[in-house]
Amino acid sequence: MKMKSFLLGTLAFLITLMAALVIASTLLLMEISFAATPAAAANPVPDAGPGVDEIVKRANHAALYQGDTCKGTVALKIVDSQGRVRNRSLNIIRKNNGQDDGDQLYLTYFKAPADVRKMVFLVHKTTEPGQDDSRWLYMPSLDLVKRIAAGDKRTSFAGSDFLYEDISGRNLSEDRHELVDTKSGNFVIRNTPLDPGSVEFSHYVAHVDQKTYLPMLVEYYKPGGQLYRIMEVVKVENVKTDNGNVYPTVTNSMVRNLETGSTTTMTYSDIRYDIPLKDELFGERYLRRPPREVMR
Repeated sequence: MKMKSFLLGTLAFLITLMAALVIASTLLLMEISFAATPAAAANPVPDAGPGVDEIVKRANHAALYQGDTCKGTVALKIVDSQGRVRNRSLNIIRKNNGQDDGDQLYLTYFKAPADVRKMVFLVHKTTEPGQDDSRWLYMPSLDLVKRIAAGDKRTSFAGSDFLYEDISGRNLSEDRHELVDTKSGNFVIRNTPLDPGSVEFSHYVAHVDQKTYLPMLVEYYKPGGQLYRIMEVVKVENVKTDNGNVYPTVTNSMVRNLETGSTTTMTYSDIRYDIPLKDELFGERYLRRPPREVMR
């Protein structure tokens, strides 16, 4: 009974956590994605710049798909409404596994705190409409590999204020996009879910940098127009690869939950793009024996 309770509790925590991981790609880490859809609004840009479909396509790429591969270290600092602090540390590797910003592979190795150390989370992300990502979790204390059920994209990531969907990205066909303004060097895009019953928000407004196409600020609203959640980029750095490419990358971001009063800061470091990563590193057999590529 104790073993069962422990297992269920651990799974609940890690289901949210894992997410991303990947996230974070961390590049992601915190990165916010957008979707272009055939139903997207075609409002023209006031200065005859790119249309809204092109903007969300570029933003999605900048947030989640830069470089064929990526590796980094993610630190989460979670502060609740009473000022209590919790920290998380993990390494993550990511590989693009499809054409035109499609499928991706993520492997995450948890370094701290002690109760999650050596846990490994594996994600095979798909962008096929109607299909869910595949996810596995290895718990070293039980020497157990568990397949994680789909459907938890809008749950807490690692007990933080980030959600799984913040990290791995929202499906490109789930929202209608409208370019509503251009100001302060940003495209301002209103995103409305095509299936309102599937999410807790009525819409969200994203401010996309006109030069880098990185989403710099995202505000979530509930029905009635109440602002309840804010994600914002704190710092962007140019990361240069060995082959000379330079990728603007979000290295510090924050989420504020206006309803609970809690905040989470995500810091991404030791970032390397376009490193050699074989597909087999993202196989189930590496859950129990994670490769050195993700541990170091």
